[in-house]
Amino acid sequence: MRYVRYMRNGQPRHGIIEQERVLEIEAPGDKKARLTGRSHEINDLQLLAPVMPGKVIGVGLNYKDHIAEFNHQIPAEPLLFLKPPSSVIGTNMHIIYPGISKRVDFEAELAVVIGEVCRHVSPREALKKVWGYTCGNDVTARDLQIRDHQWTRAKSFDTFCPLGPWIETDIDPGKLDIIARVNGEIRQHSNTSQMVFTIEELIAFASEVMTLNPGDVILTGTPSGVGPLQVGEEVSIEIEGIGVLKNTVVAG
Repeated sequence: MRYVRYMRNGQPRHGIIEQERVLEIEAPGDKKARLTGRSHEINDLQLLAPVMPGKVIGVGLNYKDHIAEFNHQIPAEPLLFLKPPSSVIGTNMHIIYPGISKRVDFEAELAVVIGEVCRHVSPREALKKVWGYTCGNDVTARDLQIRDHQWTRAKSFDTFCPLGPWIETDIDPGKLDIIARVNGEIRQHSNTSQMVFTIEELIAFASEVMTLNPGDVILTGTPSGVGPLQVGEEVSIEIEGIGVLKNTVVAG
């Protein structure tokens, strides 16, 4: 099932996608979605980020090819960081290039959306806590990341966490092609099978640190090929079985 969030008559609405139509529902994330009886052509809708998370948990150095690209050591345990909810935008919305940065990079990522409260969950039980999956872009001001010697400012600007276009619930996340394009040119192409730590392991590890709530998002790391964006460019993140997340970069 695909869940979507969109703007209609000035209000955010929720729906499920059937073919090219969106069937409006009352309760997002409810496994027995209650239909309102209203439906719309998806091409007529302004899509929003499919979820507004209470927190976004990022994972650094979680793809073997990306680690090799930068000559890093494989980490002994997941490297976590946070992005604020204010960084979240949806597909076809603008990434704002901050004036204080000279290099802003794209990072294609599979995003996991939590569906149930979990704390100290085991890897074996972790996927039962997942609502679904969407495409993510962990936009990063690379020069500020290097300057600060930590990641908070570089990854926290408004618009630096595009998510979308929707949440896919019926998918096996362990072996999915993931592609980033800039102006149609492929810049990243890998597979989620290249992850160092599996999604089950990431959820279990994060839940040992903090309570994961419904709607929280875990960005699961990026493969090799990350690179800079320029004002005016379009970046798209495509993940097999989910869809394509597109955003254009504008000056801040």
